[in-house]
Amino acid sequence: MNHSASAIATTLPHRYPFLLVDRVAEFIPGQRIVAIKHFSANDRAAAGNPPGVAAIPTGVLLELVTQVGAVLVMERPEMEGKIAMILNVPSANIIKPVEAGDTVRVEAEVVRMKTQMGELRGSIFREGELVAEGQMRFGIASASDVIPR
Repeated sequence: MNHSASAIATTLPHRYPFLLVDRVAEFIPGQRIVAIKHFSANDRAAAGNPPGVAAIPTGVLLELVTQVGAVLVMERPEMEGKIAMILNVPSANIIKPVEAGDTVRVEAEVVRMKTQMGELRGSIFREGELVAEGQMRFGIASASDVIPR
């Protein structure tokens, strides 16, 4: 897989400011992915916080793990023209806050994968320390059924 930002944008339907994955650092097709995200000091993800609070919202962290997992799952040739959607999040734990200015390493692995459904496990690390983890179930659908043209 090409690990560039343009390749990520080809795999995911998200666009600025909601495309969160900066780059892929490791990739084992169908099994595991490691990606990097830098939340800049002025990151829009923290824009809704009160003055002086730079925490990245939990929902943004969940979305980041979801996008990294989607790159792993959707990169396969048989997924062309399809999209992954979160069905549920059975577990999610924020251990320590992530703040604007932090660079995080996101790891995701396939727990289970079927034709139209799957399950991922993801973790977020800051400077080698686990700061968030969780599991999510997703469904696969035709992109033309989900994204208006």
